[in-house]
Amino acid sequence: MNNNLSFLDLLLPPLYILGAYAYGYWITKKNIREKPEYAYFTKGLMVRIFGAILLGLVYFFYYKGGDTVNYFESARAYSNLLTKNDSEFWTAWLGNPKGQYFQFDETTGYPIYSGRDSAAYFVVRLLIPIVMLGCHSYFATAILTACFTYGGMWKLYQTFLQEFPKLKKEFAIACLFIPSCVFWGSGLMKDSFTLSAVGWFTYAFYHFFIKKERKLSFGIYLFISAFIILAIKPYIFFALLPGCILWLSNNLVKKINHSFIRFLATPIVLTIGGLIGYLALIQMGENLGQYQLDNVLDKAVVTQKDMKADYYGGKTYDIGEFDASISGIILKAPIAIFSGIFRPGLWDVKNAVMLISSLENTYLLILTIFLLIKLKFFGFFILIRKNPMLLFCMLFSLFFAFSVGLTVANFGSLVRLRIPELPFFVAGVFMLRHLYEKQSGTIMKF
Repeated sequence: MNNNLSFLDLLLPPLYILGAYAYGYWITKKNIREKPEYAYFTKGLMVRIFGAILLGLVYFFYYKGGDTVNYFESARAYSNLLTKNDSEFWTAWLGNPKGQYFQFDETTGYPIYSGRDSAAYFVVRLLIPIVMLGCHSYFATAILTACFTYGGMWKLYQTFLQEFPKLKKEFAIACLFIPSCVFWGSGLMKDSFTLSAVGWFTYAFYHFFIKKERKLSFGIYLFISAFIILAIKPYIFFALLPGCILWLSNNLVKKINHSFIRFLATPIVLTIGGLIGYLALIQMGENLGQYQLDNVLDKAVVTQKDMKADYYGGKTYDIGEFDASISGIILKAPIAIFSGIFRPGLWDVKNAVMLISSLENTYLLILTIFLLIKLKFFGFFILIRKNPMLLFCMLFSLFFAFSVGLTVANFGSLVRLRIPELPFFVAGVFMLRHLYEKQSGTIMKF
């Protein structure tokens, strides 16, 4: 058996799964009478647990190691340090981990991530108590991680339902059952925590700013989720912020009752909102070094050139030559967005893992093309302008797809890094279909 696996990985997972199912069943029974969407709660939870276990199996027995194993090994080493030297443990976990490496030995194990990579070590910090609760079993820890991060996706599901209550099944697919999100966003990876944090942030932003429910809890959710995103993957927040500001701006415009005044106010309010978002990104970039706008653009050019080299074995894609100017980036927007959402496609398949992702992407591409044909293309822009939440979903997903498609040229990274956009894009597609059917009086089947 792998050195990171033990008999506990055979004994404990069934017990943890049974406990998770009992919890899901209790929550469902408690809420389903008043909130019918809870029919999907336990199903979504079990699917995430399956995804977390499958991720571990693939990394242990197909890739023979990787990020998820490194996160577990690092968190387990720090957890073992607690019994050896508790003062050093608390210093490392809550303070500065640098200088503690010499405290580790063969009895504790050695952490792969110990402070040099601040984002990776932040994930280790989050995993340390989960590893303890999982009795140092990888798969028990994976199951607990899936359970703890499930809340963000469930809250995102409920947020969408606030505006479109009839789309219970459709939003369940978008938020709970997308295969890529289930696989990459459930286990011991950065993506599980950031995806959940995006869900919590959207939920809190909607209630605090859009619904104007000024509860302390929503403010806390906003702060903690934003902190987690910025600590692990700041570029996700870069994509969230402009969409949120325009969401709020568009929502304010929609509340103007007089049609002529609303017509005059719309471009002004949206322009001001867009300017605020741009200035916020510039200000944040100045405080985040490598994520400053100019640095990101330069990195995108270097990455694309580097990934064209033969030693990547054909698992890369090429969006063509471009320079780090605004005009050069804009010209690449269509192909970058397409790549960020719909690739790898069936024509890109090089291995079994890519095949699974390509089937999902191809199906999504067919649905999108079908919808655009029905909307006669320009109808897409007319409908998103009418609904602030739909506008937010599309702005976030398209901007995020553009960013990832532009800066990532490796399919292995792309299928994982793009998952935050998928629930929003798929939900947006279902929103568009619903609004089209409501407007035209016809049923669109796909």
